[in-house]
Amino acid sequence: MKRMRLAVIGVGYLGRIHARLARDFPGWQLCGVVDPQPQARQAVQAELGVPAYPDLAALDSPIDAAIVATPSATHYSVAAQLLQEGVHLLVEKPLTLNVGDAQDLIRLAEQHQCVLHVGHVERFNPALVALRPHLPRPELILAQRVGSFTGRSLDVGAVLDLMIHDLDLVLSLLGDDPLVGVQATGAAVVGPNEDWAQAQLTFASGAIAHLFASRVGWRPRRVAEIYAPQWMAEIDFASRKAWLAHPDSPPQATFEQPARPATPAPDRFAEEFLHLQELPVPQTNPLLEEQRQFHLAITEGVSEGVTGEQALRAIHVAERILTILAAQRMRAEVRKTAAADTAEVVAPLGLAALRGPHWGRRAIRRKAG
Repeated sequence: MKRMRLAVIGVGYLGRIHARLARDFPGWQLCGVVDPQPQARQAVQAELGVPAYPDLAALDSPIDAAIVATPSATHYSVAAQLLQEGVHLLVEKPLTLNVGDAQDLIRLAEQHQCVLHVGHVERFNPALVALRPHLPRPELILAQRVGSFTGRSLDVGAVLDLMIHDLDLVLSLLGDDPLVGVQATGAAVVGPNEDWAQAQLTFASGAIAHLFASRVGWRPRRVAEIYAPQWMAEIDFASRKAWLAHPDSPPQATFEQPARPATPAPDRFAEEFLHLQELPVPQTNPLLEEQRQFHLAITEGVSEGVTGEQALRAIHVAERILTILAAQRMRAEVRKTAAADTAEVVAPLGLAALRGPHWGRRAIRRKAG
């Protein structure tokens, strides 16, 4: 396997895992890590025994490729600099915060003949990998991605932090089916950006996806249910398990055989009627597989990694959702301001002013009569 000189840029929680995997991957020569935080650099240097640098300019050896795991708001600036230097990139999700920056990175990658992959790691979740060969075209997708508050990734909200995974999943499952409608709602709870969000996506074929993401939940879960006629599936991304069901036609009840139930007993329903089966799932590391596909794209020119163009589709949808949420916040602020202004005007006048100039006399007449 051809070895490529690699650096990991940003060694927070995820970057540190990437660095650990890259050090042991036979296709990489880990030349160093970059992070402006001294404690992060020192910790990785002590653990992995690789050079650590405070910024890109300090790298003292040329590199062929890099994994960018910096805060989301810095992805564009870091990636643009590296692409202009001809460095192949795997950028953690989201690729950028907006469509325009993503398009610019794709253009730079093409201009400098660089591979640009994006870390939509759930594509390599072994449960999804096991289920994909069995999937017909879905008609309904329900996805929930809920985690407890960690204090990480606060430069973006739940849409770009969490929901982006399921946006990529839905778009990859529905292929070129055009998106024709987006509805969304969400709210900030502890931070400046939305901490939970819900979205409904409607496609030209009639397929619908309901997505919910929250980073302020108390019961973590990462699940998706997928439905098509005579077919159902469920994925638990956290436990890496997948189930598939092919329902029979419902049994017909007959008066001639009253002792025979019309449907299987509740405790046997899934097994006898749905033919529910848990699929065998390979024990693979999604992040390692992501790196392997990145290496294949550089050395062989083909891979199953998520390209910049594919990631751009998810950012397009995320941007539409965020535009809706921003409009909702603006309307809420306008209502709040209007209510406050009304209160300031009305309060000095007293309650009688709200009920008209003759309210007091009408009240007196009613009492007298």
